[in-house]
Amino acid sequence: MIRFRSGGLRVRLVAAFTGVAVFSSLVASGIAYQLIRRAMLQRTQDYQLAEVKNTLSRQVPVTVPPTAYLTQRVMERLTAPGREVYVFDVPPGTSLASLVEENSRLALYVTESFVGRADGGTVFRRIVHRGVPKLVIGARVWSDGSEPSPIIAFVVVDLSREAADLQALARTVAAADAVVVILAVGIALAAARGVLRPVRLLGRAARRLGEGRLDTRVTVTGRDELAALARTFNATASALEATVAELRSMEAASRRFAADVSHELRTPLTAMTAVVDVLSAEATGSADGGTAALLVADQIRRLHALVEDLLEISRLDAGTASLVLDDVLVAEAVCGSLSARGWTDAVVPAVPAELTARVDPRRLDVVIANLVGNAIEHGAPPVQVHVEPRDEDGVPGFVLTVGDQGPGVPEDLLPVAFDRFVKGDASRGRGGSGLGLSIARANAELHGGTLCAANAPEAGAVFTLWLPLAREEE
Repeated sequence: MIRFRSGGLRVRLVAAFTGVAVFSSLVASGIAYQLIRRAMLQRTQDYQLAEVKNTLSRQVPVTVPPTAYLTQRVMERLTAPGREVYVFDVPPGTSLASLVEENSRLALYVTESFVGRADGGTVFRRIVHRGVPKLVIGARVWSDGSEPSPIIAFVVVDLSREAADLQALARTVAAADAVVVILAVGIALAAARGVLRPVRLLGRAARRLGEGRLDTRVTVTGRDELAALARTFNATASALEATVAELRSMEAASRRFAADVSHELRTPLTAMTAVVDVLSAEATGSADGGTAALLVADQIRRLHALVEDLLEISRLDAGTASLVLDDVLVAEAVCGSLSARGWTDAVVPAVPAELTARVDPRRLDVVIANLVGNAIEHGAPPVQVHVEPRDEDGVPGFVLTVGDQGPGVPEDLLPVAFDRFVKGDASRGRGGSGLGLSIARANAELHGGTLCAANAPEAGAVFTLWLPLAREEE
């Protein structure tokens, strides 16, 4: 079964090929029909004219006065099947037009001008009378001395047989045109199939290439434009594969570099943090020394947090991060995260006590800490944490909303709030690493959930976390 798509290449090819074939066939058959029709009518016309002239020249002597017997003999000689014969004896001074008008039958076939011309020689005309084609001939015999004979004959020849032959010819031509159309459609479909097959193969190859199968290639056959297109496709696919392989290699190398650097920095930073804690405790007696020690300790702790975030990002990028799921009371998880960081007084939680979810406790703690810490640092109190059950697309889950009363997220930063190293104010460079929200969203997606940011209608930013109560894989 052949399916045509509106405006498709197959339709255009078949329509163009068929249109050319039909146009050529119609033009050729029309010209042939007109030539045959003209030849057929001309032959009949010439034969009838010659017959009438020869009969009159043989039967009507110019020098002999006409008699009723001569008129009757001329009529008998001209009479034949398919003919109507009218013979008039026109003495000098008699009007031929008046004689014709008296014959009502003949008056239907001739006009006054035709009669006038017939009075001076041989004339003819083709007419259609009541749907029947006819040839009307008017003739008068003249002597060599240009003396006219008083006898004038009008012959009306029925052309019905010729008309029937022409109709049969027209039907034959129409049938031939129909056969040509059918053949043209068949040939056009075959030609379109041959042309479109390489195009379809290229389309499939392009789809596979778009799906990430960069080793896709097409077989090149022939030397036409489609073969050149196939070679271009193969060259483009090879270049794309090489480029993507290079980019992946560079990306993997950069990830390994970040992970290696973070891992190598982690051990000395841990030791430095411990030493700085001791130095800051011993330097409290000196104002300048204590301030310097506390400043160094703060920066080392920030550096330590940055290294930990980079290690976490590298694990997420490498796909090695995994979930350790457990049944967790959401209220206990939220309150425990706030209490561990000393935020209990700054945050107002509203969490159902009985809500239980199967999540990774450590990663949920990371998400809560990042969202609440961001609200405390960049927003204004009170910070509110609200939790309620909510289904998304028929999947049971819960929503955790963190809001504050601060200025909110700038509108130009909302689309990139979860990008890495994005900060609301460059002057706050001493704050977080700019990776917290990115890590929070990655952990939410690892659970099969979502995390989005918006601004409250009145004041403050609102971060909304949705997590399923259980992983679908389980």
